[in-house]
Amino acid sequence: MNKVVIFSFFYLFTFPLFAQEVKVFHLSCEYRSNPLGIDAVQPHFSWQMTSDQHNIMQTAYQLLVSKSLISLKQDKGEVWDSKKIISGQSIQIKYRGAALQSAQRYYWKIRVWDNRGKPSAWSETALFQMGLLSASDWKGAQWIAYEKLADSNVNVLPTDGKKDKFNGNNILPMFRKEFAVTRSIKKATAFISGLGHFEMSLNGEKVGDDFLAPGWTKYDREALYVTYDITKQLKKGANAVGVMLGNGFYYIPPVKERYRKLKVAYGFPKMICRLLIEYTDDTSVNVTSNESWKTAPSPVTFSSIYGGEDYNAGLAQKNWNQAAFNDSKWKSALVVNGPKLNAQKEEPVKIFDHFPAKQITQTANGDWVYDLGQNASGIIELQVSGKTGDTIRITPAELLKEDGTVTQKNMGGPAYFTYILSGEATETWRPRFFYTGFRYLQVKGGVPAGKENPLNKAIIKDLKGLHVRNAAPNVGQFISSNELFNKTFELIDWGIKSNMVSVFTDCPHREKLGWLEQLHLMGSSVNYNYSAAPLFVKASVDMQNSQLANGLVPEIAPEYVKFEWGGDMFRDSPEWGSSSILVPWDLYKWYGDKQALVNHYPTMQRYIQYLSTKANNHILSQGLGDWYDLGPKPPGVSQLTPMGITATAIYYYDLKILEKIANLLGKKADALTYAKLAVSVRNAFNARFFNPEARQYGSGSQTANAMAVYMGLVEEKDKQSVIDNLVKDIKNKNNGLTAGDIGYRYVLRVLEDAGRSDVIFDMNSRSDVPGYGMQLAKGATALTESWAALPTVSNNHFMLGHLMEWFYSGVGGIRQDENSVAFNRIKIYPEVVGDLTTATTSYQSAYGKIATDWKKTADGFEIAINIPVNTTAVVYIPVSASQSLAEIHNAKFQNLGTANGRTQVAIGSGYYKFKVK
Repeated sequence: MNKVVIFSFFYLFTFPLFAQEVKVFHLSCEYRSNPLGIDAVQPHFSWQMTSDQHNIMQTAYQLLVSKSLISLKQDKGEVWDSKKIISGQSIQIKYRGAALQSAQRYYWKIRVWDNRGKPSAWSETALFQMGLLSASDWKGAQWIAYEKLADSNVNVLPTDGKKDKFNGNNILPMFRKEFAVTRSIKKATAFISGLGHFEMSLNGEKVGDDFLAPGWTKYDREALYVTYDITKQLKKGANAVGVMLGNGFYYIPPVKERYRKLKVAYGFPKMICRLLIEYTDDTSVNVTSNESWKTAPSPVTFSSIYGGEDYNAGLAQKNWNQAAFNDSKWKSALVVNGPKLNAQKEEPVKIFDHFPAKQITQTANGDWVYDLGQNASGIIELQVSGKTGDTIRITPAELLKEDGTVTQKNMGGPAYFTYILSGEATETWRPRFFYTGFRYLQVKGGVPAGKENPLNKAIIKDLKGLHVRNAAPNVGQFISSNELFNKTFELIDWGIKSNMVSVFTDCPHREKLGWLEQLHLMGSSVNYNYSAAPLFVKASVDMQNSQLANGLVPEIAPEYVKFEWGGDMFRDSPEWGSSSILVPWDLYKWYGDKQALVNHYPTMQRYIQYLSTKANNHILSQGLGDWYDLGPKPPGVSQLTPMGITATAIYYYDLKILEKIANLLGKKADALTYAKLAVSVRNAFNARFFNPEARQYGSGSQTANAMAVYMGLVEEKDKQSVIDNLVKDIKNKNNGLTAGDIGYRYVLRVLEDAGRSDVIFDMNSRSDVPGYGMQLAKGATALTESWAALPTVSNNHFMLGHLMEWFYSGVGGIRQDENSVAFNRIKIYPEVVGDLTTATTSYQSAYGKIATDWKKTADGFEIAINIPVNTTAVVYIPVSASQSLAEIHNAKFQNLGTANGRTQVAIGSGYYKFKVK
C-alpha cells in the first residue's frame, strides 16, 4: 500500500500570518522591456511577481501611465489610472487610457494585491515610446535614393528558373545631412528605414548595436522602420547624420560570378528618416530626408544577401559622416516612392558569440583555412595590414574537401567576402549587409601573422567569426546526466539560433527563406528556449502579407520567389500553410495573446476556405508530405507515408483549432461550421486510410500512425492499438526513426502522451542510426538538414529539432495543463527513463520561472520545483507502493491520490522539494 506523508496540510492556499509583500518586476509592453517605436494604439502590458511565500495569487492590480516621470513618482497617472481592478490577470493587459500620441514617451508602473489582501509596493518605473501612427507623422520625410530601378526591371515575385531581365551591379549608396542643435536637448529620437538594410551613424559613431536593420518583409506590402534614442549622440552646434545602404532581400544584383538563389528586385536601395529633437524649453525641430540630403557611392562595391560583400577601403571618404565634411562633389538625393511603413516589433538582429580560430592550416595552393570550431550564422571580423590595393578574399563554408580546402556545394556558391586594403597601419573590417552560415574560412591574398611570408602578402593579424541572431532573450535551460542529450541540446540550439533572424529561416546560407512548416512544428522547442513571441507575431504578418487572393498561404513567407519545380508542390502544402492558423494559436497558448487571434482570424478563414475548395471528398493530396523522411531514396518528398495522410490530418487539426478560436472570439456560428466540417474530414480520413484489420494508417509508417493519433483522428477503441503499432515499427527498425520534417514531432508527442518516453530515450540514445547521435558522431556542431548529416545538403538547418521540446516537457517535466494558457496551470511530469539519473530544467514563462531539478538516489527520488506567483501546478511524482513521499521544507501541498505509479500533488507558487524513499 502506498504511504503518503503530509506535513501541516490544511488547504491549498494557506499562508503565514507574517508573510512578506509580493514584489512586481519584469514589466513589459508589447512583449518588450522599455520598447521604442510602439505603433499599437492600445498596447498590452504584462508583469511578473515574486514572493518568498507559497501559494501567492494576484487578486487585483492598479496600473498608472504618465507622460511625466515626476507625476508618476507622485503616483499620478494622468494619461491612465486604471484604479484598482479586481482581476488575477497579469499578462496582456490592454491599455484603456487617453489616446496615445505619436513619438511621445510614456512612463508606467504597477502595483498588485495578493490573496492575503495585501498590496505590493509600486514596481520600478518602466517606459515605452510611441512610433509614428500615421503617414503625416513622418513630417514630410521622403524616400530618397542614389538611383532608381527602372519600372520595367522591378520583379517582386520572380519565378524560379526564369532568365534575368538584365544584368549588372548596382551602386551601394551613402547619404549625409548636416544640421544644427541650437539649444539644450531634452530628448532626441530617430525614426528610420533603409531598404534592404541600413547602417546609421551620427557624428561619426554608429547608432544602435543592431545588424541587418530593419527586418526583411514582403516589401510590396510593407517595410519596417526602427526607432532609436539618439539623445546622447547629439551635441550643441553642428551635427551630421550618415546612412549607408545594402541590398538585402530588397534587391539581389544579377552578377553572374556570385551565388544568387533568388532574382527578386523591388527596387534599388532607398531610405527615409525623421530625426525629432526636443529641447528643454518644450520646443522641437525635425530633420527629415529629402532632396537636400547628399549622396555618393559607398566603399561597399558589392552587396548580396546570397553572394557576399566586397569593400574597397581605398574608396572610403574620411569623416564623411561628420560635420564640416566637404560634400561638394556629392550629388543631391533622388526622391522616390516607397512602401507602407510599420514599426519593427521584433527584437533586432545583433552580434553574440565571437569565434576565434581553433586551427589554421595552409592548403596546397597557398591559401589558409581557419577552423572556428562551430558552425553558426555569422559574419567575419578581419584585422589586416598591408599595401594599398592588396586584396583579401575570404570564402566561408560549413565543410571541407578531402584536400583541406573549403567546399560550398552544399550551401550555394560562390559566396565570399572581399576586402581591398587602403594601406593604413592596421585595418579592421566587418561586413555590414551580408551574413551566412559557416565554420571554416578560406583566405586568399593574405598570410596569418607569424607565418612565413616570402611574397610579402598582406598580414592577417586576426580573423574571427561573429555569430549573429535575433536578440530574443534566452528563457530556457536544460542539462542532464546524459552527455549525448546535452550535446544534442546544443546541436539543436545552434540550429535554432542560426536560423532566428528577422525571419525563421531554413538555413543561414543557401536559401535564408521562411519555410513555414517549421514555425508550428518547432514552435514549442523555440518558445521553451527563447522569448520569441514578437518574431512569431511578425511571422503571422508575413503570412498575411503573402497570402494569395484565392486564400492560399504559400510555403514561404515573405514569399520572394514562386517555385514551379514539381508544379505547385513547393507552393501549396497544407503542412506549411497551416502555420497561418497554428502560429497565432500558439501565441495565445504560450503567451496569452488573444489579440493575435483577432488580428489573423480573417487570414485563417480564407485559408481554410481555400483548403476546402482543394479537397476531394474532404481529402487533400497536394504538397510535399513528410518531407525528408528516411526512405530507400535520397531524402526529399515523402517516401514512406502516402500523399494525403499528412495534408488531410493537418487539415482536420486546423478545423479543430479554428473551432476553438471561433468560440474564444465569440463567433459561435463559425465554430459550428468548422466542427461540422471536421467531422466530415475525420470520417473521410478514416474511410480512406485506416486499415481496421492491421490497426494502422496508410503504409503503417511512423508518421502516418502518429499524426492520426495526435490530431484525434483515431477512434478511441483503436487508439492504443495504433500506438502499439507505432512502437512496434520503431522497435523493428532497431529503435530507429523514419519520420521526417512533418512527422517526427508528432511521433515524439504521441509517445510522450502515451507514457512511452522510454521509447523516445531508446530512439535518441545512439549514433549508429540516422538521428542526432549520428550527426554528432560525424562532427556536426549544428543541427543538419538530413538525419544522416549528408555532406550534400545544409549542415545548419532548423527543421528537425523536435527533440528539444521533449527535453523540457518530458525529461524536465515542464508542461501545460490541457486548459492552461501561458502556463498559468502547470503540469510537472518528469520522465525518469533510460540511464538518466539527474536533470535540471527551467523555463521563464510569461508568469515567471518554472524549474525542476530531479535526481535518482540510492533509496529513491528527489525533485525540487519552482512555481511562479499567480500560477498553480499539479506534480506527478514517481512513487512505488513501498515508498513514502515528503516535502522536506514543510511546504503545504494537497495530495490528489496515486495512479499509474505516480502520486499527484497540487501546489501553488513557491519553492518545493519532494523526497521519495
